Amino acid sequence: MKVVSFKVCPFVQRVTTLLELKEEPYAIEYIDLSSKPQWFLNISPHGQVPILILDEGPVLFESDAIAEYIDEARAPPVSRVDLVQKAQDRAWSSLAARNYLVQCGAQRSPDEDTLAERRAVLSTALEKVEKQLSGRPFFNGDAVGMVDVAWIPILHRASIIERYSGFDFIDGFPKMKRWQHVLLATGLAERSVAEDFEERFAAFYLSEASYLGRLTKERRGSACTGSPECCLEDMTCCA
Repeated sequence: MKVVSFKVCPFVQRVTTLLELKEEPYAIEYIDLSSKPQWFLNISPHGQVPILILDEGPVLFESDAIAEYIDEARAPPVSRVDLVQKAQDRAWSSLAARNYLVQCGAQRSPDEDTLAERRAVLSTALEKVEKQLSGRPFFNGDAVGMVDVAWIPILHRASIIERYSGFDFIDGFPKMKRWQHVLLATGLAERSVAEDFEERFAAFYLSEASYLGRLTKERRGSACTGSPECCLEDMTCCA
């Protein structure tokens, strides 16, 4: 199977995280969303990534649908057997996906006031998860599950932002902070992204055009720069 992606899309990382967790072999092809190839437009109904091209030929789209297919089609399943619990996990996973672009917008905030406003929107979701976490290593206990997979893109990006700029989106949420540390310690986040992910992520979100980028420059003494095509990628092109 092959995943079609661009390098800083959180929706794509959700899919590749699940593939890495299940140790499922896959190929990945990165495209430039500012100049989408015609073959991609021909097979992607919404012109968005990720899409999953199966060995048998069919194409799947939308990260929710792709993640559900991968889990059910490739043993062993990560989802819980109980249908009520499975539905609850799907809802908590959807909460993460609905906030991917919220986090993206906050990371690109041009000034401190805008960042505070956008962070408050993300914090509304974080507060809900904070109340749900039990204090066990992962969302549902002692093993990585579908909810953990869905939240890794948010927690991974928050970790990078904190390391570069000193700003912590998870500050004030101690259970989420512990959860973040445990999930990142699995290595799934790093394995699920391209080798140059962090460089391209910093180029897009931590340029001097963003408040967090200016914080990074003050902290490190130099601004992050990146390739022009990275800065042209539109985060509305993934789902």
